[in-house]
Amino acid sequence: MKRLGVNIDHIATLRNARGELHPDPVFASNFAKKSGADSITIHLREDRRHIRDKDAKLICSKRNILVNLEISTNLRMIKTALKMKPNFICIVPENRKEITTEGGLDLKKNIFRNKKIISKFKEKKIRTSLFINPSIKDIKISKELDVDCIEIHTGTLSNLVKLNKSFKNEIKKIKKCALLANKLGLEVHAGHGLDYKTTKLLSKIREIKEFNIGHFIIGESIFIGLAQVIKNFKKIIKK
Repeated sequence: MKRLGVNIDHIATLRNARGELHPDPVFASNFAKKSGADSITIHLREDRRHIRDKDAKLICSKRNILVNLEISTNLRMIKTALKMKPNFICIVPENRKEITTEGGLDLKKNIFRNKKIISKFKEKKIRTSLFINPSIKDIKISKELDVDCIEIHTGTLSNLVKLNKSFKNEIKKIKKCALLANKLGLEVHAGHGLDYKTTKLLSKIREIKEFNIGHFIIGESIFIGLAQVIKNFKKIIKK
């Protein structure tokens, strides 16, 4: 059965806009879980622009919630993540000047270092994934790095759909990568820029087991409520 991971970073963005305590990401993690989320995703960025250490620590400490912590390969972030002991870790690229994550990891760089980092997480029995572009080369390198999962960056597909441009080639590329990853024993996840339409398109790819969605869910919840948006996505991925 396909799973839905709800990214609550932008609950923290809204809170930080006023420097207040509300809305509380910790409360949001509980609420999303009760509303049907299979896991909660949080990105602890190096600049702490949304989720902060206290948020991450409290959310990771909740044993009734499966937590997927996104982090860069910065040494301090690795140490922080190991202390927090989330259920899952997704290693992502990070650039302080970017508004949001721009593409997947460059896996050809620092292969030995990345393998060492991944082994540290695996020693702690933390499921580890890599956020990658839909690339056959990256799928093969991911296998060499001995991760449990890969999360395919779906930003290009999302942009093509929003601009009403042809997306058939991008879907084919994602499907081809998902098939290979599954064949190699890597669990396949998808995320970035997903909305109802793009999730519906990708849910037809049997090999994709998990969708991690944040910005659209939080934005849509302003109009119809968080519980209803989660319910809508769960309905889409179950078809």
